[in-house]
Amino acid sequence: MYELNHILETLLSPEGCPWDREQTHESLIPCMLEEAQEAIDAIKSKNMVNLQEELGDVLLQVVFHAKLAEMAGIFTLKDVVRGLCDKLIRRHTHVFGDEKASNAEEALRIWQKNK
Repeated sequence: MYELNHILETLLSPEGCPWDREQTHESLIPCMLEEAQEAIDAIKSKNMVNLQEELGDVLLQVVFHAKLAEMAGIFTLKDVVRGLCDKLIRRHTHVFGDEKASNAEEALRIWQKNK
């Protein structure tokens, strides 16, 4: 993850890529949508080689947005990951808490309640 973060820092630096430096959260919306759709298409076609590549492209979008936010002093990628970890633990009280779920339906009910 460090290497990816470093690559984005380089791309967004004054010596980096002119196109990347001009991007905003709003301008990247089409890219986020396109990469998510390509990952979905790979899943539907059961093409795991392509899915690996497309998940990398989706991850790039997440890291790109986080880096833009970090540069603006809003939040960091670490904040995004920490928030996700907290949410997963908070919503899975049947795994990390006292509730019990013996099947997927019960787990989903607990997830929805905690959501």
